This record gives sequence, structure tokens and C-alpha cells, in this order.
Amino acid sequence: MSIEEWSRQALPAMLDDIRALVELETPSHDKPALVRGLRAVRELTAERLGPPAGETLHDGGQYGDVLELRYAGTAPGEVLLLGHYDTVWPAGTLAAWPFAIEDGRMTGPGVFDMKTGLVQAIWAVRGLRELGLPHPGVRFLFNGDEEIGSLASRPRIEAASEGMLATLVFEASLRGALKTSRKGVGLFDVTVTGVEAHAGLDPAAGASAIHALAELVTRIAAGAAPERGTTVNVGLISGGSGRNVAAGLATCGVDVRVSDFAEMARVDELFAGLDAADPRVTVSVTGGWNRPPMTPNPPSQRLFKEAQAVAAGQGWTLEEAAVGGASDGNFVSGLGRPVLDGIGAVGDGAHARHEHVLVGHIPERTALTIGLLTALA
Repeated sequence: MSIEEWSRQALPAMLDDIRALVELETPSHDKPALVRGLRAVRELTAERLGPPAGETLHDGGQYGDVLELRYAGTAPGEVLLLGHYDTVWPAGTLAAWPFAIEDGRMTGPGVFDMKTGLVQAIWAVRGLRELGLPHPGVRFLFNGDEEIGSLASRPRIEAASEGMLATLVFEASLRGALKTSRKGVGLFDVTVTGVEAHAGLDPAAGASAIHALAELVTRIAAGAAPERGTTVNVGLISGGSGRNVAAGLATCGVDVRVSDFAEMARVDELFAGLDAADPRVTVSVTGGWNRPPMTPNPPSQRLFKEAQAVAAGQGWTLEEAAVGGASDGNFVSGLGRPVLDGIGAVGDGAHARHEHVLVGHIPERTALTIGLLTALA
């Protein structure tokens, strides 16, 4: 039986597994739900592949825990299969938006980002075993805080990817294309402290933090350089205590996306140089870079060529894409290690109510993973 035939035959069982994970809600900020979700992922992996050769559970504190499961291969080396089990959807979303499959589209909260990818990864390893194909050892790493910046799991990901033949990230694809470039992400908070005063009785005594922040927002926004791949978005703003009070405090939250490290340095200079025209007003900046840019380093470029060859051998053409969103693959790429992202589902609508997966592509993506793991043996 060919890899492609096996993957098609496995599809009904894979759909059952995807449904089971989607119907167990796992919001990033709900630790009890995350614990239940990770337990289900662990049990599913063991049911499909048997007991792991090694297992490590890392406490994530207030965030989702990190689980590493290791399975022996038939060839030297090891490949890291990376995926997150948390979603952006709050508990209760499923009640109004249940899992469903209709006309080849599978919907439900988290189905595209990225529970289908988790199931594809597990079943790809099962396929290697049932087909008797050579493959390196595999290490699964499941983390539960990707959607909020991987604050607890980043060091675990960086440590686990060391020495790997490759890291395969089972985030969703971009219309089937692998994601070989991703922007780096900076999350900055600007706090402005002014002097409160009655806006009518004693306006000159006040130094409005809101007025100062309004001037700063235009300077921050002007730091964007779309021609260099840098975007700046002031997405949150708050401050003041009343319309007749010169505001004593105002804050804004800023999202920055960059394509290269030089732009990271330039943006750092921008935030370091923020000050107010009124000497009575102070400005402070907290936060920083959450993820470095994912750029096509030579090991990753070679890995993509290998994946392209596998796809060609299976009768289809694999493309690559650059995207503005970030993932845990950024951490691996930033260390110069081989990584491929977007191995997961084909569909659309991440973080949106039209989130869906095209069911017909699931066997193709699973077969691609099986073929690539065999090629790495």
C-alpha cells in the first residue's frame, strides 16, 4: 500500500480524533481546561502509537503545561514535531458553534488553528509504523500557551529543538503553502504619567497624560516602514478619570511586526527615544520582543527542498509563503536551526468565526509528513 492510499484510508478515524479534541475546549487563559485538554492529547497519542519511550511534563505555572513524548525510530537522529493545544476561543464557544462537517468543510473553534495539525502529526507517525517505513526517532512537544506568546514554553521549545534533524511545526498552512518566513513580533506598553488638575478651575496646573500620549501615538505609528516589512499598530489605549480632569495617567498597547533583525534595533531606538514636550510629564516603556523573525536560514531552505521533492513524488506541487503572523517556529529559526512551519491543515479563518478545514486535504498533508520523515531517515 502506498503512503497516499494509507492516508486516505485513515481519514475517517482521523476525523473522529479531530472532533474529540475540538469538542474539548482549551482557552489559553483557562488552566483547568488546558489540563483536561493536554490529558486528552496525551491519551490520544498513546492510544494511536502505544506508550512513549520517554515522557516529560513541564509545569507551565499559570499557563498551559508542556508535554514531551519521545518515540524511537529505525534510523539515527530525531525530529521534533511541534504543536500547541490552546486556542483563542473562550469556554462556551462550542455551544453556539459546534463541530460540524458539511460539503467537505470541517468547522469548530480551534479546528484550523491548530487541532487538525496535532492529529495529522500523530497519525503520520502511526503511518510510518504500519507501513514499515524507515524513520528517525520523533519527539512530540505539545504546549498550551502559543496563542498568548509562549511565555512558559519558549525555553522548552528552544531546548527540545537543539540537535534535531528538523523541527516540523503543525500550524495551519497558507492555502497549502508551507510557511518558511514569518515576521518577528514586539509587544510594547507605553505609560505616560502627567499631573492631575481640574480642567475648568485650574487648567494651567494640569499636565494631561492623555494629551501627551496622543502626540506620542502619532510618533509611534510613524515608525512603521511597510516597504521594509515593518508594521506598527496601537491597538489599545486607556487613561484619565473624568472629562473635567487633566489626566494623570494614560497607557497604550502596541503591536509591532518586523521582517529582519535590523528593524528590531530601529524600533528599539524609537521606543527608547519617546519623551513628552511638557517636562512635567514622564514616559516609560515596558514589554519587548516576543518572537524573533523567522527567516529562511540555509538548513531550513534545504529542508524545504526536501519537502518539495517529497510532494513532487506524491504527484503535487508544494509552495512556500511568507506571512505576517508568528508561531513557535520563530524561536527555532532564530537559533539557526532547520524548521518547517505550516505542515498542518489546509483551510482558512484562524481566530475568526469562519475558521474551517478542507477535509479533502488532510490525507495529502499526512502523507507529506510521512514522506518527509522517511526522507530524513
